[in-house]
Amino acid sequence: MISRAEVVRTAESIAALQQEDGGVPWPEGHVDAWNHVECLMAMTVAGLAEPVRRGYAYLARHQRADGSWPMKMMDGAGVELGGETNHAAYVAAGVWHHHLVTGDRAFTEESWPMVKAALDYVAGLQTERGEIVWERDARGRPSSYALLTGCSSIHQGLRCGVLLGDLLGDPQPHWELAADRLAHVLGAHPEAFADKSRFSMDWYYPVLGGAVRGQEAFELLEREWATFVVPGLGIRCVSDQPWVTGAETCELVLALDALGDRERAARLFSDMQHLRHEDGSYWTGWQFVNRKHFPHERSGYTAAAVVLAADALMELSPGSGLFRDVERTATFDPDVCGCAAGIRVPPQAAERETP
Repeated sequence: MISRAEVVRTAESIAALQQEDGGVPWPEGHVDAWNHVECLMAMTVAGLAEPVRRGYAYLARHQRADGSWPMKMMDGAGVELGGETNHAAYVAAGVWHHHLVTGDRAFTEESWPMVKAALDYVAGLQTERGEIVWERDARGRPSSYALLTGCSSIHQGLRCGVLLGDLLGDPQPHWELAADRLAHVLGAHPEAFADKSRFSMDWYYPVLGGAVRGQEAFELLEREWATFVVPGLGIRCVSDQPWVTGAETCELVLALDALGDRERAARLFSDMQHLRHEDGSYWTGWQFVNRKHFPHERSGYTAAAVVLAADALMELSPGSGLFRDVERTATFDPDVCGCAAGIRVPPQAAERETP
């Protein structure tokens, strides 16, 4: 386990990346709303109030009239203009997390219009069955398919939005219904999503986002544990490459912590510390056959995942339970989508659609 001081140093390595306009970029130089919010949450844990304020102001400036953000932003302008639903939804998780950590009611009220517009954009792209398509393209056309990882993150964002609305006396029952329907599809209908199963995120994200919990979640994780977990190093980003990545490992740490499996969570967190740089930042990944960092970069989003995992395990802030506490509230209801009562399709037996 790393120390509190080391956690702060890691958050400071994220602040060092922040651009003058408030954006927190990828190593390639662009900003996307999801990873930007993740970095803001990490800096919130460390008490870096000024960079966090600038980061949320950046989001408010770049939100579009429909509630979305460009997929990629650079130099103050959108460079990929489609709007991803999971990018928009994660802003609600960030604002709810900020409330939990700081209790800053004025900030929450100021951010509420941004959250409302974002989640209304997301809910408007839900299909009749319940999944939420991954984007609306630059011409305004909805995508023809949904992504399991993205929808799992959206589920968390919707739940956080419901909590924000209740807190501020502006309840949004349509978001709660959207989250209930989405949780059902995530838990019962893997055929609803494009097949990205070689990616570890598609394995653990239904647990991380709160749609699948309890015994069902333990069984889900056990099915592919040996496929993705590399003892002593972390977890693979993709099943067919000898490549472990820090962000994915820390997200699995958060998923395990949410299930109360703190022993395995702490072990995995310890395993990935070989990626730590002396300045507190983290290498994105390690190719363990070639024994080289790959890609040759230290990324803000990896550092952010480390801080959030450390917070969950060490309870450094009042927001440490963000991933534990936001989970499915609805019980399984076959009438939600019209599927056969009580029948759940096992993931290994379902046919998946491809984009």
